[in-house]
Amino acid sequence: MLTTTAKKMAQSKVQIHSTDTGSSAVQVALLTAEILELNSHLNTHKKDKHSRKGLNQKIENRRKHLSYLKKTNKPLYEKVLKECDLRK
Repeated sequence: MLTTTAKKMAQSKVQIHSTDTGSSAVQVALLTAEILELNSHLNTHKKDKHSRKGLNQKIENRRKHLSYLKKTNKPLYEKVLKECDLRK
């Protein structure tokens, strides 16, 4: 679970305006932070199948948001990839 400060830091990287909390870009940033946290958890708890399923769902959700961004707003898509250290 992400802390409030971690969420705000992830949001601030890609926010379009100061009150932007639900755009696809912000959701990708939040999902990326959650995925990184779950990844570190699963490195120590290898048999935690429930968390692995949640991780796979978050990865799929992020993939869908990135696909939507790529279709609708290419410059924002590129910015999100750069800020979240993702590859194409």
